[in-house]
Amino acid sequence: MSGTSYRRVLALGILLLGGLALVLTRPDLFFGPREDGSTWVVDIDTWRRTPYERVVTSPYDFSLDHDLSALPVTLGEWRGVDVPETNVEVFILLEPEQYVRRKYTRPDGRFVWLSLIGSRQVRSFHPTEICYISDGWTTEVASADVPLQGGSIRALEVEARKNEWTHLVLYFYVWPDKSRDLSRGVVMFKVTAPLQGDKEATLALERDFIARIFNRVVGSGAGR
Repeated sequence: MSGTSYRRVLALGILLLGGLALVLTRPDLFFGPREDGSTWVVDIDTWRRTPYERVVTSPYDFSLDHDLSALPVTLGEWRGVDVPETNVEVFILLEPEQYVRRKYTRPDGRFVWLSLIGSRQVRSFHPTEICYISDGWTTEVASADVPLQGGSIRALEVEARKNEWTHLVLYFYVWPDKSRDLSRGVVMFKVTAPLQGDKEATLALERDFIARIFNRVVGSGAGR
């Protein structure tokens, strides 16, 4: 083999290895859109990347160039109805670019509330427990796994109590890609339910709902 041919083969090998490394480290660039949807990045914090950052697929569009309210009102056995937000402070304080509030109910009567807050501003997002605490609720904050068809994601879990009421909340944030560029927008995805049965039964209800929207994990890590 001549020196020129050898160098060409070597260069081709380096390019192939580089391409393989990119596929392994950035599957979100190569596996979307897929049959089960485009890829999205989810995490439990907006200020920093956490070890729970995941690349997931969903058939639904969470970009702010898209109308978030286009999320179907029928998701399997779940049936949704829009619920107007009567608290004007939500819009004054958060200034969301898009805001969706919807109640989804199953045939057995159990239900969840879905809230989507889409924005390109940091001020639009704050920990959910702050709203409860300011209204006199006591809260406990943890995190919980949410199994999907493939893999699982992590959500922040808020248990809020006030008088005879108990609310359980699972929420996380959704970006178009791993750049997490705020100018491209981020969506807070929040599912809330009053206690229906015991705590585990209520969390199982919320997990089932989330798994109707996000399909599978195709990438993980903190995006470094």
